[in-house]
Amino acid sequence: MLRLYDNRLSGNGYKPRLLLGHLGRAYERVEIDILKGESRTPEFLARNPNGRIPVLELEDGTCLAESNAILFYLAEGSRFLPDTPLGRAQALQWLCFEQYNHEPNIAVARHWLQHIEMTEAQRAQIPARQEGGRAALAVMERHLTETPWFVGEAMSIADIALYAYTHVAGEGGFDLAAYPAVSAWLARVAAEPGHVPMDPAPVGVVAPPA
Repeated sequence: MLRLYDNRLSGNGYKPRLLLGHLGRAYERVEIDILKGESRTPEFLARNPNGRIPVLELEDGTCLAESNAILFYLAEGSRFLPDTPLGRAQALQWLCFEQYNHEPNIAVARHWLQHIEMTEAQRAQIPARQEGGRAALAVMERHLTETPWFVGEAMSIADIALYAYTHVAGEGGFDLAAYPAVSAWLARVAAEPGHVPMDPAPVGVVAPPA
């Protein structure tokens, strides 16, 4: 059985959980408390030397890190990974955008504001992070005014990757009401069959929906 090491409040950890829910696949979930340093233990570092969640442990013991790489692996052969070279490249394009433009601003602002006691240096960076996050949301808004999904005619891993931190962007000080196309897209993603919420996240074996 697949085993997923993640954290219940992490958007990066939520991505594979959301895709597994849509795929209807059973897996075992292990909660890692990153604030207590549980991703830095020798046992965890043996699974991912980079010391970050999520990590997907395959049935043969192979461990795969990086949330978007996990999405790509799990989606292989499913409707969530486009089946044309261009479609796959477009999905990858949005996954790169999520990690380089979206996550470093929206996710970081949320984490600092909600989950840690900020240093003065971090507090001083919040306006810049929020400005960068608003720029990323504006890119998404422009795209979603022309199409209901990020790639093709249906939800893909591009939507799953971007949904994870966008749907909780308000916790980072972002006003999603200013992005009506993004807000409508969030509602479409949440209405898809197999959708699972970010939290509460179960621990132990997660069975597919009946």
